Amino acid sequence: MTAAVWDPERYLTYADERGRPFVELVSRIGAAAPGRVVDLGCGPGNLTALLAERWPTAEISGVDSSPEMVATARARGDGVGYEVGDIATWQPAAPVDVLVSNAALQWLPGHLDLLPGLLEHVAPGGWFAFQVPGNFDEASHTVRRALEQEEPYASALPPLDRPGSHDPAVYLRALEPHVASVDAWETTYLHVLQGADPVFTWISATSARPVLGALPDDLRPRFVEELKARLREAYPDDGYGVVMPFRRVFVVAQSDAEVTQR
Repeated sequence: MTAAVWDPERYLTYADERGRPFVELVSRIGAAAPGRVVDLGCGPGNLTALLAERWPTAEISGVDSSPEMVATARARGDGVGYEVGDIATWQPAAPVDVLVSNAALQWLPGHLDLLPGLLEHVAPGGWFAFQVPGNFDEASHTVRRALEQEEPYASALPPLDRPGSHDPAVYLRALEPHVASVDAWETTYLHVLQGADPVFTWISATSARPVLGALPDDLRPRFVEELKARLREAYPDDGYGVVMPFRRVFVVAQSDAEVTQR
């Protein structure tokens, strides 16, 4: 599979909108004074820094598979330790009290099967919380996928990393046998985006990143213009901005305080 190269600056274009689900996720974590907190898929670190504000006495770490994202996070100088790492194979030096993953697990194929293993890294009584997008049936995805399947793009594209997620009930049932409690829910935000081709700007930093990076240089500009035109039709601007529904899936689980590591 061809992996995307991430652009931290472009990713931060809609930092406030991308950060709101993280804040709401973390607000549901009941840890009072955790010792070790890890953010898996920390990106450029702007949200990981909020964990240090929430738990100022904790040792905070961020892990991301993108060297570009980690370099940007380290440049923040916020006292958080950042490292390049793969969520699927990540191994902490010791169990953590709070394990958070924000908008990252959807990039791991079969991530539902990874959840019990990630829970093994959580200390007894600790917390595991994550959120993933649940909007893969929205036009922001379906329009792009349809264009990818047309020529000349279909023949030019290699196999790509494809994000995916499950409904809240699926995550809840998968985690219930392994934890003391689990809370799962969904929220659909209505983001009002301003400017020229704002939906394209949004997806070009995330879900569309793999295809844009994989297209040959002579085809990419044409693809971009066609995609922008189709997204403008799918998301019309009525003079007050473009409304983009954005469904997110949240899960917060607490491990059993009376069991040792599984």
